[in-house]
Amino acid sequence: MPAQCFSRQEAFSRYPPQVSDDMNTAFRAVLSPCIGVCTLDDAGLCQGCLRTTSEIARWSQMNDDERLRLMESVLPARERARAPLVELLRDGVRLQRALHPLGAVPRTPGWNQEELIDLLPPGPLAEAAVLAGLVPRESGTQVLLTRRTDGLRHHAGQVSFPGGRIEPTDADVVAAALRESREEIALQASQAVPLGFLDPFTTISGFRVVPVVAVIDPAFVPAPEPGEVADVFEVPLDYLLAPDNLRRVEVDYRGRRRAVLEYDWPGQRIWGATAAILFNLRQRLEQLA
Repeated sequence: MPAQCFSRQEAFSRYPPQVSDDMNTAFRAVLSPCIGVCTLDDAGLCQGCLRTTSEIARWSQMNDDERLRLMESVLPARERARAPLVELLRDGVRLQRALHPLGAVPRTPGWNQEELIDLLPPGPLAEAAVLAGLVPRESGTQVLLTRRTDGLRHHAGQVSFPGGRIEPTDADVVAAALRESREEIALQASQAVPLGFLDPFTTISGFRVVPVVAVIDPAFVPAPEPGEVADVFEVPLDYLLAPDNLRRVEVDYRGRRRAVLEYDWPGQRIWGATAAILFNLRQRLEQLA
């Protein structure tokens, strides 16, 4: 692990060539583009730092000139090559500013946890990740959602984001969200560009869920896993961000009345954790105003 890590954007902006040349050797030796998102895409590049596995393995053996060439020329070129997908996203810069950056996974409890303190199962919460996919369309940004099959043990028939429990084999939160998305709807890592994180959310079933927001290639064609996903559909982001389209519904749960959020989208009931995660996105966007 490098002694000091910066995101690509931070490294390129803080240490341009004319500054990097003046950096002392000891400091330059630990400079790394790693942001802790260690998942390979279909082209064999790390989703986080855009290095190849060979470049990552050789990093500690590289001399300063090799590192600087990667940081100042090779990696920015790879970043530009995948930038068009992000640039297709309407108001993408504002959306990304509203998120926790990829290099700073939120470690806080779920923003709603206090409301559930007497309803949660005993013991520590399980860690989970979901992928909140944004699809750029000519008509505007769409949110990719799934409806779970009716025969599932948990959350049968409910509308949700692709995602699930973070497994010990997952490198990190982003890797878990991408793996679950591949397993559930056949989304490949090369078809998604992670943008950042929303605030963690606590579920009554005992999960602390971290939503990963990502741009999805509009050419992506879902292939639902029939044992888990009954349907994949899109809803306009503008509809989901409009306050008038979100309502609070009172329900009885374990002898207690509590309010849950719900969108009434034609043919689909978007409620519970999924609606709350979308509400959190709206809140974070409003805080930028």
